[in-house]
Amino acid sequence: MAIAILTSGGDCAGMNPAIKQFVDYCFSKNIQPYLIYDGLEGLIDGDIKKASYEDVAGMMHQGGTMIRSSRSKRFFEYEYRKIAYENLQKHGIDKLIILGGDGSFRALDQFYKDFGVNFVGIPSTIDNDIFGTEYCLGVDTALNIIREATDAVRDTSASFKRACVIETMGRDCGYLALVSAITCGAEVCIIPELEYDLDKIGKRLKEELKNGRKYIVCIVAEGCNSQVCTNTNGLVKWLEEDVGIETRATILGHVQRGGNPTVYDRLMASEFATYAIDKILDDEKCNHVIVYNKSEFQFVSIDYVNSQKYEIKKELLDLARRLIN
Repeated sequence: MAIAILTSGGDCAGMNPAIKQFVDYCFSKNIQPYLIYDGLEGLIDGDIKKASYEDVAGMMHQGGTMIRSSRSKRFFEYEYRKIAYENLQKHGIDKLIILGGDGSFRALDQFYKDFGVNFVGIPSTIDNDIFGTEYCLGVDTALNIIREATDAVRDTSASFKRACVIETMGRDCGYLALVSAITCGAEVCIIPELEYDLDKIGKRLKEELKNGRKYIVCIVAEGCNSQVCTNTNGLVKWLEEDVGIETRATILGHVQRGGNPTVYDRLMASEFATYAIDKILDDEKCNHVIVYNKSEFQFVSIDYVNSQKYEIKKELLDLARRLIN
């Protein structure tokens, strides 16, 4: 029996710990693990190798994915999926674990329907925007990187009585910005999920500055970049011209995807990988995603994951409402 693992789409901290646990746990159950390099593209190109303990030694503390990732348009064409299937057959592989997002899961679901290759998807994205799970692998590390950067920028902003606008990643989801604003004590939080009134915010900030505030921290989600007035540059201009405070912008970018995985992401990676292997061994037919809700691991269908758009829970949104008025 042979099982392979691959990473697809955007990388995140926590992937390497999951890969290491996958290999170690497979060996403990006398199963030959395989590594697929370069994601779905590597599956098509046949970049598939037997894994050894040496391959995964020293991976727990490393961010990103040592087996690399990709985004593949070719995989959505049947002729290339057929090539990928033939590549798996050469190694006797009929089971896959994939670390990725909903697009990667859809790709393997079609693969399952075409050729019956069983798989389990592990939600892995710093955006934390996959419907059906409260937690995605990598988000905790990303939040801690944002926290560290925000704390550092706040220090220099306070030294010069400045405002700072910090842009986080997250695509169209404001989760990273929202949680970071709450936990870093930001004065302003701009995310796509909440309506805001710059006039009200500006009036509040001016009053606070009169009453002794020495700096302002504004955290904005990259998903707001389509809005001229409230993208990062627009907020800098607004703070300087309307609020009347010197302002600097910091776009964190891909630094949020790297870095040493936190203890929590390492632990969750290990649990995700272990339960995924158990599931794929127990079910004759398996095309599921493992999710985490209310401190419990569950398995759901791809159709369920794709049935709705992820929404940040109301309790978190309510915590941030005072930062938008």
